[in-house]
Amino acid sequence: MKHLILALALLCFPFPATAQTPVENPAAVTAQVEGYLQNLKTAKARFLQTAGDGSQAIGTFYLSRPGKLRFEYDPPIKDYVVADGYFIYFYDGQLQEQSNAPIGQTMADFLLRPDLKLKGDVSVTKVERGGELTMVSLAQASDPAAGTLTLAFSEEPFALKKWRVTDAQGAITEVELFQLQTGVNLPSSLFVYTDPKKLEGRRFND
Repeated sequence: MKHLILALALLCFPFPATAQTPVENPAAVTAQVEGYLQNLKTAKARFLQTAGDGSQAIGTFYLSRPGKLRFEYDPPIKDYVVADGYFIYFYDGQLQEQSNAPIGQTMADFLLRPDLKLKGDVSVTKVERGGELTMVSLAQASDPAAGTLTLAFSEEPFALKKWRVTDAQGAITEVELFQLQTGVNLPSSLFVYTDPKKLEGRRFND
């Protein structure tokens, strides 16, 4: 269950421990980040997820914008997370149960909305550099205390490298991406919630 909680808070090595400094032209950096994310239509990467208590999980991340993503954890973890364009589903492999929520009620909405703009209901709270990363922190404009999402980008080439989610209670979850591929063809079946129990039953009956 803890892996689903970490993903829901969404979503490694920690963010730079070196001093982080404000950028000279935050508006230009924000525009660069916005343009990069708008053009990020599909992606696949390995990920390493770290909770505030130091526990870690590894797996594969898939993205198909707008509206769709999937986090699939490596065995023996059977949890997974999938967004189908409308809802985001969280499957707990230990309990063999799923829960779901509208995408708009989760942090994932920042990345999945079709008209991705870093203004309006999204507030840019900080733009910094540190450890060869450019970092942009986002919050809900109407409720900044509800939590923040910090996206970190490598500078050469400019690409999404990691993110950090801080919830309203101050709990932190970090995800780092490895072997990022963009513009990839992804089967639509990746973004459909399927109950693993039904698949196991079908294989057994076959």
